[in-house]
Amino acid sequence: MQILKAAMAGTLESSDVQVTLEPHEGENQVEVQSSVLAQYGRQIKDCVNDTLSSLDVNGVKVTVVDKGALECTIKARVQCAAYRAAGVESGYPWGGAIK
Repeated sequence: MQILKAAMAGTLESSDVQVTLEPHEGENQVEVQSSVLAQYGRQIKDCVNDTLSSLDVNGVKVTVVDKGALECTIKARVQCAAYRAAGVESGYPWGGAIK
């Protein structure tokens, strides 16, 4: 999936996460801001990278502002931001169709 523009998904509400994707030269770069960074920072980055890999997204800068989100929420926000950034407006693969 080719990222064409910057896009965001999520909120800064409690138990949510705000994910911003933007085109970036080189390898994917993930920046995480979280009050639980010391405990869960590696898992958050791994979740973001695994989700980007499953969508075949390369060359992006990802900014994650975590407010205590579960892994399933992080994954959903990354997917949503990626589809928005790629300009996808229909044909979303729901129901676990993303590998």
